[in-house]
Amino acid sequence: MGCGSSKRTKRVPGYEDPNVLAAETPFTVSEVEALYELFMKLSNSIVADGLIHKEEFQLALFRNKNQRNLFADRVFDLFDIKRNGVIEFGEFVRSLGVFHPNAPVADKIAFAFRLYDLRQTGFIERDELKEMVSALLHESDLVLSEDVVETIVDKTFSEADTQGDGRIDPEEWKTFVSKYPSLIKNMTLPYLKDISLAFPSFVVRTEVEDSDLSVGFDGD
Repeated sequence: MGCGSSKRTKRVPGYEDPNVLAAETPFTVSEVEALYELFMKLSNSIVADGLIHKEEFQLALFRNKNQRNLFADRVFDLFDIKRNGVIEFGEFVRSLGVFHPNAPVADKIAFAFRLYDLRQTGFIERDELKEMVSALLHESDLVLSEDVVETIVDKTFSEADTQGDGRIDPEEWKTFVSKYPSLIKNMTLPYLKDISLAFPSFVVRTEVEDSDLSVGFDGD
């Protein structure tokens, strides 16, 4: 009927050809087109401008545009590749591509590293890890004492920081994650192989278990 192509004649800012995006991501052309419908739904949920603003992203992930969370902020920042405060269609597809089951594991490990590297120094420092662990616990509705959180962070650093310099570099992170693959379990969304118009929820409360937060040390 041609209604799909007529929709795309009103190209939104940052629109990219599905064929190009399919060539650069694990998605097929038809999956990219389905993601476009999803993108349009999200990007017009609060501000009808064809761009996903942080409040719209927050609403999609947590059903609450006013609930600020470090995890959601970090994911938004990484999706916002151009760093202009909004997520465009191409950024949306490329970033979601990392979560596809067929995406290279190396890409997932790198994305997770950048998630924890809050100050973008190229290293994960102790206070950054603690901030993210606390945010993940908060979003997962898990209540652990300060002492337990400190133990998680201490054990992570004692094993991951092999150079003993008080920070985790990308190679140390890669080695650590290969030993504890559950750390990037929520970096894979199986249902991206079968895209629907329901937002692919990778909210930690549905993906992260207590054992994941204890970074594999529950058997000590």
